[in-house]
Amino acid sequence: MTGLLAILIEDEQAVRLATTQTLELGGFEVTACASAELADTHLKADFAGIIVTDVRLPGKSGLDVLEKVRAIDHELPVIIITGHGDVSMAVDAMRHGAYDFLEKPFAAERLLDACLRAQEKRRLVMENRKLKSSWLSHASTPDLIGKSAQMERVRRFIHSIGPAQVDVLINGATGSGKEVVARQLHLASGRKGEFVAINCGALPEAVFESEIFGHEAGAFTSAQKRRIGKLEYAHGGTVFLDEIESMPLNLQIKLLRVLQERSLERLGGNQSVALDCRVIAASKTDLLKLSAQGQFREDLYFRLSVISINLPRLNERREDIPSLLSYFVQRAAQRYQKPVPGWSPAQMQHWMQADWQGNVRELRNFADQLVLGVAEFADQRFHLESSPDSATTSLPEKIDAYEASLIQAALESSGNNVASAAEALGIPKKTLYDKMKKYQKSLSNLASAE
Repeated sequence: MTGLLAILIEDEQAVRLATTQTLELGGFEVTACASAELADTHLKADFAGIIVTDVRLPGKSGLDVLEKVRAIDHELPVIIITGHGDVSMAVDAMRHGAYDFLEKPFAAERLLDACLRAQEKRRLVMENRKLKSSWLSHASTPDLIGKSAQMERVRRFIHSIGPAQVDVLINGATGSGKEVVARQLHLASGRKGEFVAINCGALPEAVFESEIFGHEAGAFTSAQKRRIGKLEYAHGGTVFLDEIESMPLNLQIKLLRVLQERSLERLGGNQSVALDCRVIAASKTDLLKLSAQGQFREDLYFRLSVISINLPRLNERREDIPSLLSYFVQRAAQRYQKPVPGWSPAQMQHWMQADWQGNVRELRNFADQLVLGVAEFADQRFHLESSPDSATTSLPEKIDAYEASLIQAALESSGNNVASAAEALGIPKKTLYDKMKKYQKSLSNLASAE
């Protein structure tokens, strides 16, 4: 395991060494300190790990450490270690924000379990902060959310192709995130100009040429002055042509020439205007098939598709749904000034199995509905339904089936991390292991012990 960090504060050398060894065997990188004063320089708001401290120390106490940590970063987990007679002190520490406490002597498994849960909480906090920071830095550039193999492939594509300045064709179903990828490519290009998005399907054919290529004064009856087109406006930046399959055939010829020569002529003009912009096109249909049917120029297709990427549907990366929904709910709660709603593992399992025809866009809309409290009225698909044979099963069987579904959902949401799943379910890790063994035949996959 990697990314596990702990600061241990313990004055008794034997206990300090034993605790350090236990944590290191569990995958933690440990900074061990004999006093609170020695730990001071390591306590920082950007620390990505956890704090484990004895309550009784020479000089400053563990409670003093807790108070300082809470002042530095109230979301930095602190686990308090107490002696036999200090339980009341530990309870008081919990009231003041400690993550957990352990009473000496404690089992190595109990220590590691508490630390892993605390580390997972810290990881989520740091990840959310990173997302928020990224959003504030690039408010117009949505994040690529998800850790599925499909999304890792998209990230590698952006990392590789983004700086190359080459034109790109993005293929994907409605709502799969084509504009998000286009904006990420623009960001990765380092271009200082504007990102100009054009929905080709929303422009009337009568104004299409003028809108894209611009026009000179007098080019047509209402053209009283020169107009700079979208391609020219994006000088030094990126043009995103969404639904390019909707572009009129006669203008496809002109676009092909622009892409080849990197210059254009405004409507009604003769002067050639040098063009410095990257073109990213997107389509929800198979352009090659349209070409075979005479509905899209084959030469333009081959010019655009030199570099292309196919985006997956949401149903092809269901494991990303918990992360996506959490992200969209956080954004919606901030936008509408509403509290962040919660949900049960069973609900999340249901949503992960739903058929999201509108892909990520539909999931984002659903997040808005959750925050606004109207999701239950929006679509009956999101209600939990009884199984077809529910009338023929006994009450204990129904309870077992429901409990197994909750465990399955918690494991899937936590990426098969037993400690995280146990915390989400509110039960000890050993209890979860016992239940996993009980429902082994019902669970589609089991997390491995870590």
